[in-house]
Amino acid sequence: MPFTPLHLGPGLVFKAIGGRHFSFMVFGGAQVLIDLEPLLGMIYGWDSLHGVTHNLPGALLIGTLAGAIGCPVSERVLRWLRIAHAPFTWTSSFVAAYVGTFSHIALDALMHADMAPLWPLRDGNAWLGAVSLEHLHLACLGAALLGGAVLGVRALLARSKSEAY
Repeated sequence: MPFTPLHLGPGLVFKAIGGRHFSFMVFGGAQVLIDLEPLLGMIYGWDSLHGVTHNLPGALLIGTLAGAIGCPVSERVLRWLRIAHAPFTWTSSFVAAYVGTFSHIALDALMHADMAPLWPLRDGNAWLGAVSLEHLHLACLGAALLGGAVLGVRALLARSKSEAY
């Protein structure tokens, strides 16, 4: 199924590590962009759902697009919603976009046979089945819980620090 929220779990860990240097919004947008191909494949009945966007050049191309549009779009959306945020930088946008697309193909390669994630360096999908689907989903869920917990603790500490002054 395209647009699985499980891909966002590792994104929360990267956000917890990168802080304001990593845009979770751009990471999420990159997840959606890269899965447009499988969505179209489902709609039109293609034999292969994970083709040109789910390999190294595809991840680079989609990541570049996501990074380029992610910064201004995220800034505008958060301003429109009146959500306070650290200023966006091009670096945080592109880092999140590339981490999003390359982690996406790595995770999908573990479960989809119609991929060649390392193409053009290598044909086929040697990663398929290296981890069970259950363990993969649990790892993504665990990453979401860990990343969310770290971000939550940081937010509480920042709030208590600002209230002390």
